[in-house]
Amino acid sequence: MPKTTLSRRRFLNTAAFGGAAATATLAAPAVLAQAPKTLKMQSSWPSSDIFQEMAAQYVNHVEAMSGGRLKIELLPAGAVVGAFQVQDACHDGTIDAAHTVPVYWYGKNKSASLFGTGPVFGGDANQMLAWIYEGGGQALYDELTQKVLGLNIVGFLGTGMPAQPLGWFKSEITDAKQLQGLKYRTVGLAADLFQAMGAAVTPLPGGEIVPAMERGVIDGFEFNNPTSDMRFGAQDVAKNYMLASYHQASESFEYIFNKDSFEDLDPDLQAILKHAVGSAHLANYSLAMRQYSSDLQKLATEDGVNVKRTPDSVLQAQLDAWDKILPPLMEDAFFKKVVDSQKAWCEQVVYYNLLNNPDYKMAFQHYYPNKI
Repeated sequence: MPKTTLSRRRFLNTAAFGGAAATATLAAPAVLAQAPKTLKMQSSWPSSDIFQEMAAQYVNHVEAMSGGRLKIELLPAGAVVGAFQVQDACHDGTIDAAHTVPVYWYGKNKSASLFGTGPVFGGDANQMLAWIYEGGGQALYDELTQKVLGLNIVGFLGTGMPAQPLGWFKSEITDAKQLQGLKYRTVGLAADLFQAMGAAVTPLPGGEIVPAMERGVIDGFEFNNPTSDMRFGAQDVAKNYMLASYHQASESFEYIFNKDSFEDLDPDLQAILKHAVGSAHLANYSLAMRQYSSDLQKLATEDGVNVKRTPDSVLQAQLDAWDKILPPLMEDAFFKKVVDSQKAWCEQVVYYNLLNNPDYKMAFQHYYPNKI
């Protein structure tokens, strides 16, 4: 056999590679033993709703940020419990997490509605989400859920939603008097608001709205946005869609976790669950802007829907109704504390924004004259 000369450098490199390979082989069983942690999350949305897509964006962010160490099994409303029962299911550990909105547990304490569906002091959804992060809102939310209600949960708020439309009606709404005696679907403090305006309110989950309209249980309704409304068939039971309203003008999603399940996780995984709410905000909002605007066009051009902006007189009637229902609610000390905090925030933040922001409508009309 021919002699092969083995250089010192080649020998050292070969030995180093072999040693590394051996080390990797020995270490592999320990790495493989660390199976990913899986949390069961149920939403309050049907699988067909765009909100379920937004929840899935959050799930994908968590898995990517954790390098696959943390996975979330996302289930639609009704898979384990009803849409309005996810908070209780998180509290008792039936599920590990939920994607919902605080207004769905407003029946436990009306202050819940202040975290998204309360009175409007001038702040939009993103400005009120900033109140959560920088204005003391998170501490007040924690106080309500963990101290006032004694719930075994941890929760975060994210994704400022565009203001919700006044809703769907059999006739175009041109006067607030048309709401008197109207059988109307909404939830949370919006129910108190529309009752103060003379409507007969029925709170219903999204999946029950169209059947209720078909049976005459309700005469009009709101849910959230053009995409969600279109997907559950709102255009099949009503043809007048009134945009702009003060009843739910600053809502955000709520991410709830069973406190024991959350605290059992490594600190870095807890941080990922918390901060992925912020990353999902941008993804959710971007999806909403593209899809809501596109579907509004389809409703008008393909489904024959009469899309109108709610008259200012109706919006003013809503503000007057808020002024009517707030004083008795503020007899509750905690409710008053939250409202006072929000008003102080809006007086400072909205003042800055209104003074600083240019008139975007003016710019739009400059380039698209006569479109509005």
